[in-house]
Amino acid sequence: MLTKVMALSAMVVLISCGTKPADNQPEPTGAQTPAESPKMAPEVTVPAGTTLHVRLDQTLDTQRSRTGEDFTATLAEPIVVGDQTVVPQGTEFRGHVTASGASGRLKGRAVLGVTLDSFDLKGKSYRIETSADSRASAGHKKRNGLLIGGGAGLGAALGALAGGGKGALIGAGAGAAAGTAGAAATGKENAGFPAETLLTFSLRAPVRI
Repeated sequence: MLTKVMALSAMVVLISCGTKPADNQPEPTGAQTPAESPKMAPEVTVPAGTTLHVRLDQTLDTQRSRTGEDFTATLAEPIVVGDQTVVPQGTEFRGHVTASGASGRLKGRAVLGVTLDSFDLKGKSYRIETSADSRASAGHKKRNGLLIGGGAGLGAALGALAGGGKGALIGAGAGAAAGTAGAAATGKENAGFPAETLLTFSLRAPVRI
């Protein structure tokens, strides 16, 4: 009987030892560490005076374009600061027409001016201030002088054939009048930039990117 009691006591001790939790359990492997926040790229400043080369996406001219009208252009050469390309080739720029004026019938020149306003990069829009690029038509003076002078000369020749010296004077006056009318009939001069024209601008203020 005593032997059975001792055996049962030993079994109880063994069971108790087997169910005792370990004091120092190893930590589970592969524990997750807090994710590091992504580092922000340092800002780069494009200095004033940087040259921008863009190609027009559409035609602009004094016949159809009005002052204040918007246009788009594509960057033809990347903008590089130091050894870093900060604005890649192909970036779209936006601008507007600063001046659009047709010439007069007999004098003056047509003038078209444009400037850049902004561009988008990596989902962010950047405002810029640039110089203006412009184009002017040829003046009327030389061409109209040829038309008027030519008309007077032709009129004088025809008048001389018709009635001698007096006829020459009359013919010259009539020819000059006809030449002037012909010059006026040529209409106003037009200035413009065809699509794909390469335009060059300069930054007037630095841009932080």
